[in-house]
Amino acid sequence: MMMLSLRKLCADAMGAATIELALIAPMLALMVVGVVDMSNAYSRKLALEQGVQRAIEKIMQTTGDDTVGGTIKTEVVCQVNGMNDNGTCKTSPITTSNVTVTYRLDCTDIASGAVTSQTNTDADVFDTLTCPSTARDSRYIQVAVSDRYTPMFGKHFAGYTSSDSSYHLLATAGMRVQ
Repeated sequence: MMMLSLRKLCADAMGAATIELALIAPMLALMVVGVVDMSNAYSRKLALEQGVQRAIEKIMQTTGDDTVGGTIKTEVVCQVNGMNDNGTCKTSPITTSNVTVTYRLDCTDIASGAVTSQTNTDADVFDTLTCPSTARDSRYIQVAVSDRYTPMFGKHFAGYTSSDSSYHLLATAGMRVQ
């Protein structure tokens, strides 16, 4: 009689789908969380890129009382962080210390076409840089903003790890100014 009950129990398929779902559900949940986490990181990266791009677009507008570099840094922070109801910039998640403005002078030799570059992060030094008389000069501004994205869980996908358990995000944009 006991053997007959065991055979009936083994042949019964009711509840098999529930057990299979219970075995697969944690993996599905982990995959959904991973996709959401990576989507959040990608969204943050896009916000940085858009902020830098908008700041570069405004470079030709007035700089007011600040330097060009200072204006760009402030504009990047405002674009990435957003604005308060009173029209001031929000102060987080990034600050002007996350923004780097680099100035580059390219000197193209007229005869040979060889290009030499000089870069500096100080606008005053950049203004004093010159090319030889046998070269054409081109001046550029590059803006880079960095940020960190900390995932929901300490484990990273694709084997990426860093010392502070975060992803380092970097967005850059540039333009020729002369």
